[in-house]
Amino acid sequence: MGKTFIFHNATLYGKDRKIENPFLTIENGKIVELGEANNEIYNDEVEEVHFHDPVKIVPGFIDVHIHGAENADVMDGTDGALTTMKQVLPKEGTTSFLATTLTQSPENKLKALEVARSHIENDNVQGAEVIGVHLEGPFICEKRAGAQPKEHIRKADIALFQQFQEASGGHIRLVTFAPEEDEVRFVNYLNDTNVIPSIGHSDATYDQVASAIKNGVRHATHLFNGMRGIHHRDPGVAGGSLLHNEVIVEMIVDGIHIAEPMVKFAYEHKGADGIILITDSMRAKGLDEGTYELGGQNVFVENGQATLEDGTLAGSILTMNEALKNMVQFSGCSFEEAIQMATYNPAKQLGIEDCKGSLNIGYDADFTILDDQFDVKQTYVSGTKVFSCIKEG
Repeated sequence: MGKTFIFHNATLYGKDRKIENPFLTIENGKIVELGEANNEIYNDEVEEVHFHDPVKIVPGFIDVHIHGAENADVMDGTDGALTTMKQVLPKEGTTSFLATTLTQSPENKLKALEVARSHIENDNVQGAEVIGVHLEGPFICEKRAGAQPKEHIRKADIALFQQFQEASGGHIRLVTFAPEEDEVRFVNYLNDTNVIPSIGHSDATYDQVASAIKNGVRHATHLFNGMRGIHHRDPGVAGGSLLHNEVIVEMIVDGIHIAEPMVKFAYEHKGADGIILITDSMRAKGLDEGTYELGGQNVFVENGQATLEDGTLAGSILTMNEALKNMVQFSGCSFEEAIQMATYNPAKQLGIEDCKGSLNIGYDADFTILDDQFDVKQTYVSGTKVFSCIKEG
């Protein structure tokens, strides 16, 4: 028997429509019925949720690029680290994520991947769902390494990737790599095994980018960051990613990684369909300013910015709800478009748009409730409330 919720003073943003004062019936973690509340659905088993100020109910956010939060990091390679991430991410409206690795020794990578596998296959922690792995590094370009430790960088290696994929239980969904050297075999292998090839931490020329896209690259990791930028004689990785509609681009919209006018520039070129909002956050998210660790390197967090000692940006402390708010403010996109960039677009790219990224009958009951300032009021995963900061009633 399903559980029915009625949300008063709320607007639900469904797949094809907006519903005022909605009800949702949830069974086995899925939405089995939804619509506008009426007298016919009231009974003793219904749970009514009242909000003092108007709120918006949207699909849960899907973060395809996140390293850590609240002193936990995927590369810690511990059960506790991923447990912490799962428990704290709903505070920012995230209901599922790709556990994202960092360039490290193969041994450290394998350990982190094995832990990720255990959380994906034996999920008994209430919170955001680990839906796969984003392998960032070690197959990147040293010149564009950013905060990735250079001593562990390797050329694209199918045999080594196979070891990583085996350790993950086949759950690596997305791979960031630099395609400038003999990328064809590696890209073909990723596509043949249903893994998304993403260009990132790359110094490729525009011609090399165009070749990689022709051979199957369809994703760009944190646009403008860790890549050859736009030049009037060579559009580089950034320009190539913007000019090819086959590529969907990740963006860290924190006002630090990308200047506000460039966020608008990217939106006007890619449109709402071509952008995925990410955080690329590290362990300092949710904590005070200070010194933290990333890949064995000290990271200094001050004034909302995380950098290495030499000033190199080292991930972010951005939350997903802040990313949406910034996207609307910086680009002028609509609320609905910003939601799409954090929900439907990542779900579609991962091939799970038939169960996540939208609110409709048959979909996972993953949803987030926002106020008009984009602050998260409640978050539900599979129909279970995993975060709330409001007094109900």
